[in-house]
Amino acid sequence: MERALSRRTLLAGTAAAGAGVVWGASGRAVADGWERPAGQGPVGQGPVAQGAVDAEVARLEQGLIALRRDIHRHPEAPGQERRTAGVVARELRAAGLAVTTGVGGHGVVGVLRGARPGRTVAYRADMDAVPPEDIVGGGRAAAHHCGHDIHTAVALGVAQVLARLRRQLDGTVVFLFQPAEETLSGARALIGTGVLERTRVAEIHALHCGPFPVGRFAVTPGFGMPGQDKAEVTVSGPDAPDAARRLADEIGALATVALPRTPADLERIVADALTPNGPLARFVAVRARAEDAGVSVSYRCWPPERYLDVRTDIRRLATSCTGAGVRFPAEPFPAMVCPERDGRVLAHHLRHALGRDAVTELHAAFPPFSGEDFALYLDRVPGTFTFLGVRAPGAPVTTSYPHYPDFAPDERALGIGVRAMAGWIAERTHRAQGLPGGSNGSGGSGGSGA
Repeated sequence: MERALSRRTLLAGTAAAGAGVVWGASGRAVADGWERPAGQGPVGQGPVAQGAVDAEVARLEQGLIALRRDIHRHPEAPGQERRTAGVVARELRAAGLAVTTGVGGHGVVGVLRGARPGRTVAYRADMDAVPPEDIVGGGRAAAHHCGHDIHTAVALGVAQVLARLRRQLDGTVVFLFQPAEETLSGARALIGTGVLERTRVAEIHALHCGPFPVGRFAVTPGFGMPGQDKAEVTVSGPDAPDAARRLADEIGALATVALPRTPADLERIVADALTPNGPLARFVAVRARAEDAGVSVSYRCWPPERYLDVRTDIRRLATSCTGAGVRFPAEPFPAMVCPERDGRVLAHHLRHALGRDAVTELHAAFPPFSGEDFALYLDRVPGTFTFLGVRAPGAPVTTSYPHYPDFAPDERALGIGVRAMAGWIAERTHRAQGLPGGSNGSGGSGGSGA
């Protein structure tokens, strides 16, 4: 009997990986445990004021744009983020954070302790570029066509702003600069070092570039990003190639939504994701390709429980073909599901801080054909994942849709993202209690809503 496809089973065994790494205030590994973060006592007088955040962002914005352009000119493939990690560590140290490098690969951890007691909250940014094979239409080399250069620059901006406002900051902020998101391996490696437990993170937050107008955020209460599953079908017999082609067509017909092929398709996906109970509220997206005497299958679906049903359907189709066998190489990579109440708390904060029109709400997993290893953090602690609008006025949708070769985000989104996340993180470190979706303490318990 097949095991239940629990997201937590993917994390089994990871705690031992890199468990001996510990962080000291100097940013170097130390031998005897981790420095205990501040911020476990009563909260201070009040969170950092949004006006103070906005003023600091105005001073730093041009420097952050230059920093983002530098990272953009030096893209590094998943697992090869040496230069980017060096830039991140340099900027964090210059801001006065305690920094550790080489965490889970080329990961960088920066710890900012406020002057007043409060909670410990993490902020994650991914650093790697899109490998050429994952660029739509193919590419010659890795390139920042997913916006991770924006994500990194925003996180550095949040660190710089809050460091400047340290005297008004409650608690502790742990910045996680993660490698290898594109291969869905970096989060697992970083979590495996024990960083969440050792720093006693209570909740975690992140942004991702999205095809929404610059100045707007798309929150994901109850939704997020789908996971992914794969199957391999082998066919035997004299007509195996023909049978494999027929079987690929039959498996492909399990799809309820078509993969996007044109800009108009992308526009429709964006509109559907914003539609309550629309066509993307439940879907199966399938790629099935015949390869000689076999079929290679990759699929994503929502809600996550549908993976069991799709596996059953693939087995049924395979067994109906004489001489065919099917195997699933691994468990499905988990979907990222943002707890509904947590997403609404964030939406309320953003509307209050940036204006009512600054926030829209997704009613589907989006984008429907991409995975996100932030899911593994949300298995450990509550948090939020929000899309940062980067589409310039009048620009084609492909300039703001990740993995397209003409991806060109509007750089005004940088300052907007820093304003939003610096204010939000300062609010969260101040709060006496955690997000609704998790525990109220400082430990790493709390459901992800899946």
